[in-house]
Amino acid sequence: MKIFLIAGAVNAMISVGMGAFGAHGLEGKVSDHYIAIWETAAKYQMYHALGLILIGILQSQALLGAASQLNWAGWLMLAGIIIFSGSLYVLALTQIGILGAITPIGGVAFIAGWIMVIIAAVKHVG
Repeated sequence: MKIFLIAGAVNAMISVGMGAFGAHGLEGKVSDHYIAIWETAAKYQMYHALGLILIGILQSQALLGAASQLNWAGWLMLAGIIIFSGSLYVLALTQIGILGAITPIGGVAFIAGWIMVIIAAVKHVG
């Protein structure tokens, strides 16, 4: 529970910083196309940071507890942040197009993480 609450808060903080850097630090240095890619990375990092916090809360004994599906969900979302958002940040900075081929792997990790949350809810909610 604690790891996903902390990971979520850290990623939310990083997302805010990355969003600000994209809006101010990259302005005039990269094209609008790459600014939009950067913004997508920051946005999805924030969405999934909030997902990690949700998972941490759901893991409390008062709610779903130590459902293994929630553990999987948290790790998949964390991997998704690193792969999806990370590849987009690097793509925006380097403009190496092949990096875009890595991004969908992170997207699949995000989807799989949300599926695991659904499975946990179906199995453990009355």
